[in-house]
Amino acid sequence: MKKYGKTCHFLQTHRNLAEVLTDHKLASLGDAFINFVYSLALSNKKGEPSGAKVRGHVLAEALKKAGLREHLPSRISRHMLADAAEALVVYAWLHHYITLEETTETLEKTEDLVEGLSQLLRTISNRIKF
Repeated sequence: MKKYGKTCHFLQTHRNLAEVLTDHKLASLGDAFINFVYSLALSNKKGEPSGAKVRGHVLAEALKKAGLREHLPSRISRHMLADAAEALVVYAWLHHYITLEETTETLEKTEDLVEGLSQLLRTISNRIKF
C-alpha cells in the first residue's frame, strides 16, 4: 500500500489492532471525522451541502458486521464498539491507509450506512498490518 503525505506527529505508536480500537483519543477525533465524511457523502448524493451525524448503534453494528468485534474485550458496551470503529477509521486516514476520497466514495456507493461502514472497516483492517 503506497502512503501519501506526512504522518501526524501527535500520534502514538500502536503495537496491534486492539490498541487502535481502544484508543479513546483516536475515537474522539474519529467521531468528528466519521461525521464529516458521512456529511460529504450525503452532500454528493443529494447534490447540495448536507450535515449529518452517524449514530453509535450504526457504527457498533458495522464493526460487528466487519468481523472486528473479536479484537475487543468480551464485556463492552455498544458505545465502546462505536468508539472503536471511529478510532480505526481515523487511524487509517491519519496513517494514509485510506484517503478522504476513498472513504467518502465507499459511503456514497451503498444505500445502507451499516453496509458502507462495514465495507470501509473491512478494507482498512485488510490494509493495516501490525
